[in-house]
Amino acid sequence: MTAVTINDVGPRDGLQNQPRILQPAARVDLVKALLEAGLSHVEAGAFVSPKAVPAMAGADQVLAGLARYADAVLTVLIPNLKGYQLATAAGARSVCMVLYGSDEMAQANVRMSREQAEQAAAEILQRARQDGVRVTATIAVSFECPYSGPVDPGRVEAIAARFLELGVDELCVADTIGAAHPRQVHELVGRLVRGYDRSRLGCHFHDTRAMGLANVYAALEAGVRKFDASIAGLGGCPFAPGASGNVATEDVVMMLEQMGHSTGVDMDGLMRAAELARELTGTAPGGRASAWIRDQLGKRGQTA
Repeated sequence: MTAVTINDVGPRDGLQNQPRILQPAARVDLVKALLEAGLSHVEAGAFVSPKAVPAMAGADQVLAGLARYADAVLTVLIPNLKGYQLATAAGARSVCMVLYGSDEMAQANVRMSREQAEQAAAEILQRARQDGVRVTATIAVSFECPYSGPVDPGRVEAIAARFLELGVDELCVADTIGAAHPRQVHELVGRLVRGYDRSRLGCHFHDTRAMGLANVYAALEAGVRKFDASIAGLGGCPFAPGASGNVATEDVVMMLEQMGHSTGVDMDGLMRAAELARELTGTAPGGRASAWIRDQLGKRGQTA
């Protein structure tokens, strides 16, 4: 049985673009529900401008509310050095910084060129290594940019190679707008898996074109063993037009477990977390298999 790690990004990527803004206490409750379901990796928030992303205001309060979960990997997104400083001052020990497959996306997100964003990220990485802070580098729009179209896979490979060699703990290939198809995914991440330690590689998929789960499978077959997913399919990026929800955590866990992989996640607890996400947001679509999963859990309870 192969272990596969799921990093639930719902409390950050899932909530950042929802019409209903949740207070820090509600976001703490959602993260707790995910941790209690057995998830060991959760993206808990972002230290970004509250003017740009109001839904992430109070990230320091979220971390404070999760202080007792010392064994969990609670990652926060940072857009720049100031974000890194605020995050570490609040006690963050794991951060995610964003790289870009296109200049256009970099300009829309951080008002820098792609190269400038990479230089800033390299400087943050150097500081984080000195501070003993875990760093994930996510390459946004690794397959297609909403502003400029298809992205050269060679460029993505070069960015990945640079940051893996600089010592990033994890490199995540992100299909930010859900435009990739399984053959693309298998080819690109397969080359990375053959060149680097797969324990340092992850993938992040959206379900815009209904290929999110198929892309998880393609990356899994290529050798990736860590995936971002979002509880109840929450998601969408305010800086990426057309990006719909992330692939749902419950769907990914169900597929992996049925294939014989181990995720360490309790499905009953996960479905409780999904229900909480729906109650809190009023918009969470739920995983594609949610109805079937609930039915199966109900039958199991009747025969227990």
